[in-house]
Amino acid sequence: MKFLKYLLFLLLIAIIGVAIYIAVQPNEYSVTRSRSIQAPASVIYENVIDFKKWEAWSPWIEKNPDTRINYPEQTKDVGGSYSWEDEDGIGTMTTIDAVENQSILQHMQFEDFPPSEVSWNFDSSENGLTKVTWNISGKDLPFMFKMYSTFTGGMEKNIGPDFERGLEKLDSIAIESMKIYSIVINGETTHSGGFYLYNTTSSKISEFESKMKETLPKVSQYAITNNIPMAGAPFIYYHKWDEANDAVIFSSCIPTSDQVITTSDSDILTGQLQPFKAINTTLKGDYINLKEAWEKTMKFITESHYEFTASGPMIEIYQTDPMSAPNPADWITQIYIAVK
Repeated sequence: MKFLKYLLFLLLIAIIGVAIYIAVQPNEYSVTRSRSIQAPASVIYENVIDFKKWEAWSPWIEKNPDTRINYPEQTKDVGGSYSWEDEDGIGTMTTIDAVENQSILQHMQFEDFPPSEVSWNFDSSENGLTKVTWNISGKDLPFMFKMYSTFTGGMEKNIGPDFERGLEKLDSIAIESMKIYSIVINGETTHSGGFYLYNTTSSKISEFESKMKETLPKVSQYAITNNIPMAGAPFIYYHKWDEANDAVIFSSCIPTSDQVITTSDSDILTGQLQPFKAINTTLKGDYINLKEAWEKTMKFITESHYEFTASGPMIEIYQTDPMSAPNPADWITQIYIAVK
């Protein structure tokens, strides 16, 4: 009997000790994880600001695919929300503030636990990397919350690995979303032609991209400096593409409404495209897919029994400004190859 009393006394002391230990634990918590992703901030931001896209990278849904998700009418931007239910209970998440492509602030409520604040920051660097920082924090924690946290290893142990996995999946999804592309051969059409400013140069095919990035802005800047209205998207006019000798001759062009007389000391000249029959192809996606688009177009010309015009215009029109559409999957390029 004395032994039982002694045991109960020790048990009571242990309970009191644990209770005191729990009570003196911090009344707030904060867990942060970061990851640098090789993608524009806008691409990553779009996958976070819309809760409907969370299913694709959520570490919790990955662990428990039976989680029931409920989407209201608005899931995106400030005011957007969603709720979920699993074996642990019901939770809701709401976006309460956002600065496009820079930061997001969200409010999370799970069961009767105190609400938590979730924040995202997207910091871009010159090398194309975006540092994504994901944080969750809470304060004024009740005793039961601190007890749960203590017995399960703490919030760092509970949330940290999930944040790391979520950022890892977000990384993969952002990268894959930029690789999406499509090539559509629209068939025969007539290019209307028109006047244009241009600068012609030659280079090795291996150096074409860097050379084009040098000359095309130069022509655009000439038009801006001389107040010459642009009549459409910039384009490249290919005069010669010789893979055997790794050589290309091309003109970087800006379309104009009327003929422009350039100064005699300028290497920017004016030209005119006459209307011509062509096979037109649309590439939606990164420019790295242009080679495939050209190959498919040339194959179509051969198989459809068109006669390729070697001396005729072959142009590549860049309809999308990468500065306003950072995701390469959104870039649209039109190819026109003259045929008889």
